[in-house]
Amino acid sequence: MSAALLRIVSLLPSATEIAVALGLQDNLVGRSHECDFPPAVQALPVCTSTKLEKGLTSQAIEDRVKAIVEKGLSVYDVDAPLLKSLRPDVILTQAQCAVCAVTPADLEEALASWVGTPPRLVSLAPDDLADVFGDLRRVAEAAGVPERAPEAAARMRAGLCALPLAPATRPKMLAVEWIQPLMVAGNWVPELITAAGAEPLLAAPGVHSHWIEAEAVVAADPDIIALMPCGYQLAQTLPEARALLAQEPWRSLRAVREGRVFAVDGHHLFNRPGPRLVESAEVLACLIHTPDAVPERLAPFIARL
Repeated sequence: MSAALLRIVSLLPSATEIAVALGLQDNLVGRSHECDFPPAVQALPVCTSTKLEKGLTSQAIEDRVKAIVEKGLSVYDVDAPLLKSLRPDVILTQAQCAVCAVTPADLEEALASWVGTPPRLVSLAPDDLADVFGDLRRVAEAAGVPERAPEAAARMRAGLCALPLAPATRPKMLAVEWIQPLMVAGNWVPELITAAGAEPLLAAPGVHSHWIEAEAVVAADPDIIALMPCGYQLAQTLPEARALLAQEPWRSLRAVREGRVFAVDGHHLFNRPGPRLVESAEVLACLIHTPDAVPERLAPFIARL
């Protein structure tokens, strides 16, 4: 099939952004409820929904997800009739985290009753930046445009290489992916921190995000803290972040005393392993090098606490 005629449904925000970076925006015919960038994709039919109520705290979300999973249910619903009506040739999804987005298991019922040739399912599961570049290739190949992946990857690499040089002594940075309970950001985030000029604390490249205790944070005593809760925009992060920092042992940490704690937009940047990881690294570079002079284009993604 000609790439121009290929119909794609993306059920993952980062996959949607990858498709657009590959010049496939006009091929998109459906999206997930969280796919919102670039803004034009918001006009596409929405094929999924979440069982999580709006406005929950991070602890309430954790408790709600546990309750759903313990019942053997999914956190997400798929609109199977709508999905079938869109007649996709390719469906983009993920297999990394059953809590973060729709997985292949969530699509089983819809695909089991498919009439005609079923769509090709492309499931992404990146652990590090190399995997993200690999996902560019996988989506391009599925769409019949493999020649576009190297250029898209080259643009990302060029953006990362353009970051400021690391200072002579790298500051220690802690990236927090969930507030209650406490989780440190892993996977590609430690690589972004290193590229931006700092030393990642309590996490290693390619290793999944994991729970930690406050005592580990005290022992590491970070110079900079970046709070990037998964799926949270700044307005949702700020109240919980301020409440956290007002408690012991947090308020005694060096980063808190010196005013080097920041909330950053996890929803739009850090939690999406796609082209905008370059902007994520640029945000981290601002926290390290120019916290008092953030460029206007990045200011909406950063709040100093």
